[in-house]
Amino acid sequence: MASLQGRPPWMANNGPAKFEVTRTVDMMCHPLAASLKVAGETADARVDFALAGLTGPIPEAMKYAVRGGKALRAFLVLESARLHGINSARAQPAAAAIECLHAYSLVHDDLPCMDDDALRRGQPTVHVKWDEATAVLVGDALHSLAFQLVMETEVDAQQRFILTHTLATAAGARGMVGGQAMDIAAETAAEPLTLDQIMALQMAKTGALISWSAMAGPRMAGDKEHQLRIYGDCLGLAFQIADDVLDVVGDAATVGKAVRKDQAAGKATFVSLLGLDGAKRRAQDLVTEACDALSYYGDDAETLKEAARFVIARGH
Repeated sequence: MASLQGRPPWMANNGPAKFEVTRTVDMMCHPLAASLKVAGETADARVDFALAGLTGPIPEAMKYAVRGGKALRAFLVLESARLHGINSARAQPAAAAIECLHAYSLVHDDLPCMDDDALRRGQPTVHVKWDEATAVLVGDALHSLAFQLVMETEVDAQQRFILTHTLATAAGARGMVGGQAMDIAAETAAEPLTLDQIMALQMAKTGALISWSAMAGPRMAGDKEHQLRIYGDCLGLAFQIADDVLDVVGDAATVGKAVRKDQAAGKATFVSLLGLDGAKRRAQDLVTEACDALSYYGDDAETLKEAARFVIARGH
């Protein structure tokens, strides 16, 4: 039998047969702060497991890129799953997948050829801490890992297919990447974007992954209920408006990244078009609409309502 010594790790073996769940969340509704903490720890543990046995700058930087965020998207996956009778052990891979995909987008977005940011989540960005080539590869690897993980979600094959297909759509040219391309084009456009154009851009760039996260639960359960789609769409836009507001009134130490960049670049934003107070009112209206969409679930959706309120009250 030929020796496997010296072969790349993915040729040597298939790794551990199964992720051992050491912590699950019961099916009760819990406060937002605790739920976000658990979601972050869950995603981190799943990523650590997926990269177990690998050494070097790529896996090290992958873990670095995933950690330190709000874990809002992972929380939305786990909480929407709970609302539809899917326990956290079954939903954990999808929660980790969306955090990997989000982290990849940030790593690439921070590169000098894109937004050229040196600070992310209060820490040096990946290309600053390592180098640009490493950052490109880390983003690529996180993107791949996201789809590996979502395919490990413990639901029926048809539901896994739907989760994977919709994630690809949300991440690609019809979603996040398309929105990012629109955003880059807007920086050199002859005319500033209109409000409708900004809404379309941000629903793709920021909203697509947030909406996917909110819809993960019903998709896992095979439920065609669309109330969480309304919630996710409103939450995504409210989140971006809050980011626009923080870019104007926040400070880098608290926000964890550079601020005042939109105005310096002459970019049209919700704040530049609606004014600061008008942008805040629009965000509040979106949060109200998001919470109203949850009436179908009664008091069991209280943590999701709390998340919507958090999105526009946060300082980072």
